[in-house]
Amino acid sequence: MKTNRFFALLTAGLLLVGACSDEFLEVPPANSLGDAQLQTKDGVEGLLIGTYAALNGVFGNRFEGPNHWVTGAILGGDANKGTDAGDYSSINPVQRFTHDATQGDLNNLWRGRFEGVSRANKVVATANLIQDQLTASDYARISGEARMLRAHFYFDLKKHFNNIPVFDETVPPEEVILVPNNGDAWALIEADLQYAYDNLPETTSAGRVNRWAAAALMGKAMLYQGKFSQAKTWFDDVIANGVTPLGEKYALLDNYANIFNAEFDNHAESVFDVESANNTGSTQNANYFDDLNYPYNTGPDGPGNCCGFFQPSIDLANHFRTTAAGLPLLDGSFSDPANEVANVYRHVFTDGQDEGTFTEDAGPLDPRIDWSIGRKGIPYLDWIEHPGSAWIRSFPYAGPYSPKKYIYYRSQEGSLTDASSWTRGYALMNYTIIRYADVLLMAAEAEVELGNLEAARALVNQVRARAANAQFWVKEYSDPNANAANYVISEYAASDFSDQATARDIVRFERKLELSGEGHRFFDLVRWGIAADELNRYLNYESQYLVTKFGGASFQAGKHEYQPIPQAQIDIQGSDVLTQNPGW
Repeated sequence: MKTNRFFALLTAGLLLVGACSDEFLEVPPANSLGDAQLQTKDGVEGLLIGTYAALNGVFGNRFEGPNHWVTGAILGGDANKGTDAGDYSSINPVQRFTHDATQGDLNNLWRGRFEGVSRANKVVATANLIQDQLTASDYARISGEARMLRAHFYFDLKKHFNNIPVFDETVPPEEVILVPNNGDAWALIEADLQYAYDNLPETTSAGRVNRWAAAALMGKAMLYQGKFSQAKTWFDDVIANGVTPLGEKYALLDNYANIFNAEFDNHAESVFDVESANNTGSTQNANYFDDLNYPYNTGPDGPGNCCGFFQPSIDLANHFRTTAAGLPLLDGSFSDPANEVANVYRHVFTDGQDEGTFTEDAGPLDPRIDWSIGRKGIPYLDWIEHPGSAWIRSFPYAGPYSPKKYIYYRSQEGSLTDASSWTRGYALMNYTIIRYADVLLMAAEAEVELGNLEAARALVNQVRARAANAQFWVKEYSDPNANAANYVISEYAASDFSDQATARDIVRFERKLELSGEGHRFFDLVRWGIAADELNRYLNYESQYLVTKFGGASFQAGKHEYQPIPQAQIDIQGSDVLTQNPGW
């Protein structure tokens, strides 16, 4: 493999030598810009826009999507692949933790994130080169945005692969292939975010990062490293002083559902997002990474008319069961048969009953269940009541539920979607990488670890108070004053945060409820050190229903916390440069 690497470098060198004696053969590539064109203010601004574009993925691979619906939500137990076994079958072994280093989607994730790093490096290098052509404020902003984005790309690589090559704009492109995967990513991430915080303005145009996005990501980086005091400082700054790019003070939206609705993009809860194009046109401006993630075969009465992927897990739904007093079942009894949320799968396949006799769950539920999960008989946004099996491709393979976050509304079709392609499911809402509720809960986590339990309780209760606003609970179509289910939720009392261990469990459970399906869960479990216990519990539970999918599946501690270094990259760079992760 080492020979291949040096052969590639030698070939590149020979091409350069040949070019010197055959200048008449030098023809600029079509549809590309030379260095002279890029080394201007307009040129570096264009490079920066290209770096932002990498947030959405580069190679059209759905593992690259910023919402991490596979590597964050599915692997974390919030959902399963959905559809049936034959559709996008390369995900099947991933969700069972039986894949290996040749998995092509993970290779494209690696490539896509390092392409983002490369683009950010080019912006920083070009800005440095033409600094005398830029005003001080433009130089600070451009280099600050690029370094914030570079920190994000490295953070994403770190939480997926852990052991990664780390290089900045000072490493020549031809030497990148020689960089081993033992770099100190956290040091570069922290340096980039500090620079971004110091140099970015507090407000920017929509879609661009600002000082507060850098502060929030820095706090998250500190949290991942167990630096709780530093994390608290950064989160406190965001909570006290942070404003959106448009200058609005960060706040929780009154209506939880509006977080995922394109009509409310760039809202007060959005700290760091991926901007979509809010108009009709090319699918290239839409969220391609979510185009499969709609209820199956819905026809004119449902969104997407495809594909049945990303179905919320039965286990996730059960987490929304509450006590009669409106608090979660922290003791794990949400999976006891007496507490399971009534679902069509159990009714038909376990109890042997006809689907037409299914009765909706009458027990107490956290209202966020019906903002997050499509359930039979419950209004599905402004479409129709979820019909059950008519919108499920395979009950025995994927269970009874449909995704409900980041789904477009019937009233938006053709205006906030691009309905011109093979599926109507190219939607145009922004995806929020960090939202304010996430910041509050990360701050609560830092407070718990520092022993500040009352401060943590106040932060968690802010999130729960929003969920408890009955005005915005899902209502019946036939009666806008009637709740669609028995919603019961309350805030925590001081006595509930009586000790650190209990408080820790509460904050972690609240993240599960508030952020379900948004791509955080797997990475949370890994950083908390409880991935093996929690995911093996989940796999064992879910396999009683979805035997074909999860029977015999298990998470191996010491291996599955991180993805394998893609074998394709080891083949290119050599095993003496890239070392495979433990267990793979």
